[in-house]
Amino acid sequence: MDNETIHEVLLELLEAKKYRELKKELCDMNEVDIAAFMEELDNEKALIVFRMLPKELATEVFACLEVEQQESIIDSINDTELKYIIEDLYVDDAVDMLEELPARVVKRVLKSATSDTRKLINEFLKYPANSVGSIMTAEYVGLKKNMRVEEAFEYIRKHGIDKETIYTCYVMDSTRVLEGVITVKELLMNPYDKKIEDIMDDKVIKVVTTEDREDVVDIFNKYNFLSLPVVDHENRLVGIVTIDDIVGVMEEEDTEDFEKMAAMLPSEKPYLKTGVVELAKNRIIWLIVLMISDMLTGGILSNYEQAFVVLPILVTFVPMIMGTGGNAGSQSSTMVIRGMAVGEIEPKDAFKVIMKEGMVSVLVGLVLGIVNFIRLVIMYPGQYMIALTVMLSLLGTVIMAKIVGGVLPLIAKLFKADPALMAAPLITTIVDAFSLIIYFQIAVRLLSELK
Repeated sequence: MDNETIHEVLLELLEAKKYRELKKELCDMNEVDIAAFMEELDNEKALIVFRMLPKELATEVFACLEVEQQESIIDSINDTELKYIIEDLYVDDAVDMLEELPARVVKRVLKSATSDTRKLINEFLKYPANSVGSIMTAEYVGLKKNMRVEEAFEYIRKHGIDKETIYTCYVMDSTRVLEGVITVKELLMNPYDKKIEDIMDDKVIKVVTTEDREDVVDIFNKYNFLSLPVVDHENRLVGIVTIDDIVGVMEEEDTEDFEKMAAMLPSEKPYLKTGVVELAKNRIIWLIVLMISDMLTGGILSNYEQAFVVLPILVTFVPMIMGTGGNAGSQSSTMVIRGMAVGEIEPKDAFKVIMKEGMVSVLVGLVLGIVNFIRLVIMYPGQYMIALTVMLSLLGTVIMAKIVGGVLPLIAKLFKADPALMAAPLITTIVDAFSLIIYFQIAVRLLSELK
């Protein structure tokens, strides 16, 4: 059965108050699917479903719910139930939740937690929003280098149940300074009496709590890690970042870049859960900026008003030249932004980008220009100079657009700005203005009627 059919069956059992059968069905489901079903229900029915779940499953489902539904459940359960959820949640999930909840709810959650959990959560909340520390978890397996393999397995069996991952273990000294890393596979392949320090890898790739989380995405992409240790400035292990956290970061960053590339302020809420006023507010600022920028284009057109009077046909080619320039610039900026996102291109590669985009633009511009020259000669017999004007204008516009589109994201990165800001809308506005200048300057020089 597909999810829609399953949800219909579950809803029928819920409305018929067949709670025993409903609980049996829920216990056979994945926590993500249960959360998806609960989000289709009103608060009262969602709470009924949540209360019938076994404690361990309830915590896993709670971590998958949207913040609004988490808040509703917290408001509806007692302190004992809330304490169990908070104590059983992974710290990074608890921190993510608390960052979104209202202050009154956060106060109650922290009040219900034990002092150790409260201290750990407060420590995580102090890290900057976009830092590695804000997404790491403290649930890792830490071993001592003087342990034998047998002792390591005993420790993992005893403490691994509450850890987010047990495949990769981290080796520390008595002061929690990170000294090495070892996998369960490596432990299995060595005799029980072997010491950890003899088989661990002491060349550890790690990150500091204050590093930007986008930089960590690059490390995961480069090395294909499942987890990565996070240390403080004294090299003491304070947590780990796991692949599921990084996937979440990648999704958030990609969404943010898409919104910026579409000339919108980033929104942290899903589209359907964002209010109309907030959506309008996120869009109107950039629209005003681009509208004012487009006035530059109007100013350029007014300067060549006399040319339109002498040769009205010139006006008919303006949309094509501007549109081609905007599209050419957007192609280049998109490729460069993508290359920067995956670590292929750096600001120091600006000269290489200029050379490559320059060569590409000459080839593309020549093809577009020749195609239009042939088209215009057929459509306007005898108007060879106008056809040549349009051809050269297209060539110049494409060369300019592709170089501008390739270089502007690199300049943004050089000045610590987001390269996505230099995407389609802004590139198009800049290219439109320059393409008009190129077009009319060539027209003035080639067409005797305009002299």
